[in-house]
Amino acid sequence: MVIKRLLSKLRRIARFELKLKEIENKVNYITCQNDVQNVLIANVLIKNFPQKINSLHEVEFKVFSQWGDDGIIQYLIKNIDIPTKTFVEFGVQNYLESNTRFLLINNNWSGLIMDACKTDIDFIKADPIMWKYNLKVRHTFITCENINNILEEENFLGEVGILSIDIDGNDYWIWKAIHVINPVIVVIEYNSLFGVNEPITVPYNPDFQRTKAHYSNLYYGSSLLALYYLSKEKGYTFIGCNSAGNNAYFVRDDKYNDRLPSVKIEEGYVKSMFREARNKKGELIFKTSFDCKEVIADMPVYNIRENKIMQFKEII
Repeated sequence: MVIKRLLSKLRRIARFELKLKEIENKVNYITCQNDVQNVLIANVLIKNFPQKINSLHEVEFKVFSQWGDDGIIQYLIKNIDIPTKTFVEFGVQNYLESNTRFLLINNNWSGLIMDACKTDIDFIKADPIMWKYNLKVRHTFITCENINNILEEENFLGEVGILSIDIDGNDYWIWKAIHVINPVIVVIEYNSLFGVNEPITVPYNPDFQRTKAHYSNLYYGSSLLALYYLSKEKGYTFIGCNSAGNNAYFVRDDKYNDRLPSVKIEEGYVKSMFREARNKKGELIFKTSFDCKEVIADMPVYNIRENKIMQFKEII
């Protein structure tokens, strides 16, 4: 009797697991079909892009990007001569929402993506895109000290089409440190809370982690002006930000043309409306960073123009 009950239980478990697998397959099929439809719709939008734009916001659309960056990137690659169709993106999490996934799938570009979370990297390695496309994936915590060695080890050298940086911390310092690749387009996150008048960034700390640096999650990255200064050092033209107010776009000077926007830094800056501030328990409090900026008033920031560290409250 015990054996019969055990066998009956095992059969029920087996049927349940089979049912779960069927549900999983259906979900994957629906997701795949939705992706196909979104890609088809996006290509209609791409074909109807204007020949010239005054703002990147005019061409925004989202397929896999967090905001409207898929559209911006498609407009740029359509209007800039980019012989080397490769990309490097880091800070991708599980890559379901990223700046280069649509580029990989729609345009068949090749690329290298990196993230510090092993669970996310394992997820990507199990994604069918790993065999469908030429994509390299690397689990690593990026620092100024290791970024160039990593790029060399992965054989990403010289000109690449796009570099996308979103690591919620040392973004400015990492771009500054990179010298083994020469991207045509750079997409990099800025901290809208840091404003547009001062070239500031969090001081470099190779172990910087946004949530550990300050409970509010508001202390990270750099101001748009800091990135603008750096872009000039590296030979890039600022062409604007996305309408969400978190990504800035730069095109290498020798690739810039009159089909791209020409904007001043003050005109291109976008104030983000994200309500991602947290309390000391780590809970979202649904307030914008500008509503809570006093909580990081005593935190140190490095002023690039003055070459010194000061407190954030000195500039707000």
